[in-house]
Amino acid sequence: MQSPLGPRVVIGGRERDYFSGTGYLGLHNHPAVLEAAISAIHTYGMSTATSRGGYGEHDLYDALEAAACAFFGVERVLYYPSGYFSAGILAQGLRERWDRAFIDDWSHYSLWDGARATGKPLVSFHHCDPQALAESLRRELKPGERPLVLSDGVFPISGEIAPVWAYQAVLAEYPGAWLVLDDAHATGVLGRGGRGTLEHAGALGQPGLIAGHTLSKGIGGYGGVIAGSRLLTTEVERNSRVTVGSSPPPLPAAAASARALELAADLALRQRLWANVRRARAGIRALGWDLEDSPVPILCLRARPGVDLARLKDALFQRDLCVAHVQNYTSTPPGGAIRIAIFATHSEEQIDRLVDGLRAVL
Repeated sequence: MQSPLGPRVVIGGRERDYFSGTGYLGLHNHPAVLEAAISAIHTYGMSTATSRGGYGEHDLYDALEAAACAFFGVERVLYYPSGYFSAGILAQGLRERWDRAFIDDWSHYSLWDGARATGKPLVSFHHCDPQALAESLRRELKPGERPLVLSDGVFPISGEIAPVWAYQAVLAEYPGAWLVLDDAHATGVLGRGGRGTLEHAGALGQPGLIAGHTLSKGIGGYGGVIAGSRLLTTEVERNSRVTVGSSPPPLPAAAASARALELAADLALRQRLWANVRRARAGIRALGWDLEDSPVPILCLRARPGVDLARLKDALFQRDLCVAHVQNYTSTPPGGAIRIAIFATHSEEQIDRLVDGLRAVL
């Protein structure tokens, strides 16, 4: 990539339509976001070069956390270097509330790593299958044990949304159970306010539910966020080694993220994204792929007879259309997939070119 990220990029010396990555709201290169980072680096430099909780505290972190509280509608947030740490922070931070973890077997690496780091028992269950979860709980939980269930909110390749209410119905039989979501690909994208999978499911504020968010994808900033009540976030912070043992995000990233959160609160931005997603899904569905109606801006074209996905990706690239061919990332269906990412900043003409290009190379 030889240009700023956007709906059109320069790759290999040519300008191309870009339908990859995670820049769903198109804010990564918004002038206000860039100006916030530039001003911060000129004023304060790159970092405080020490951890939070002492001389590492800074007005820019305060501003970021205030913007995140407003965006997520909560009392307090934890801000840390990467959304990858979310599952580890939550699994450690809630360790006094659970005894055995259960994880969707297509979950992101970060969820597996976070759960394993606690040293507590970990059991997988079949992907997006509430019945399989129920069977695992009945089979594996010992008397008096409390479960922690881990899943992506939106799966990064398949684009599926975790069945939150179905999981809650299963967990209702287990007092004190928790459901933890990695909401990296839902933050800023799902829900009227962009608050992610739980808002989309109408489950915000329900007991025993919490999500970890990233600011580096849909939001267009950088770093991870856990949002919740002051009481819960304080408990998580106290019990997590990540929050006390890692350096905070760079100051320019915090400043840019705060501004991006303000911009991402605009419902019109999500509405443009959802309209583009509907257009793309309808066009590609007409080419023979079974795509469900969903606001998720990840379109997963699964392997099908007579279609070589690697050749399809290369042929689209020759037409200056950039999509991803994925074979072994988490949540990749058997046989691989073409992963298409839709942005709020894509034009209707670009989406039509993508559909026409697919039709031609097929």
